[in-house]
Parts: sequence; C-alpha cells; structure tokens
Amino acid sequence: MSANEREMPAARAILIDEEKCIGCNRCVEACQVDLIVPSREKGGAPVVQYPDECWYCGSCVVECPVAGAIRLRHPLMNRPRWIPKERLG
Repeated sequence: MSANEREMPAARAILIDEEKCIGCNRCVEACQVDLIVPSREKGGAPVVQYPDECWYCGSCVVECPVAGAIRLRHPLMNRPRWIPKERLG
C-alpha cells in the first residue's frame, strides 16, 4: 500500500492506476456525477476532479476495460465486515 492509498477513503474514493490506464475515457462517460475529467494529454489517465462528490456507484470501475486500472474505496462505515459463521455460535 502506497502512502497515497493510506489517506482517508473519502479523500480519494477513486484510485486510477496510471500504469494500467489506457486513456480510453470510458470512465469519464460512465460517471453519473461528472467528477472524472479527461486528461489534458491525449491517451493520458483521466483526472478525478471532485473526489468528495463521488456517489460510490462503481460505474467507472464496471465500464473500465482494463482490470485493476480503477479502484473504488468506500468509506469505512460503508464497508462490510464479515464474521465467519462458526464464530457467531
């Protein structure tokens, strides 16, 4: 985990891996809130302009053709915490 990923999830809800991103901008078109904008450089990774406006819908992740190029991090209070059934007994 890099130093940037250790930030509060709300501060960086959407993480774009610039090494994996092919610059297709499908995530830009899929975003319902228009918080992802195209890069100024042709073929560059898009920019998350307004991260605190994210609805956590995941449409950007689903639309991305490259697995792992975009990660969505939900706020801690929205993350499920699974407990093995055996421990509930």
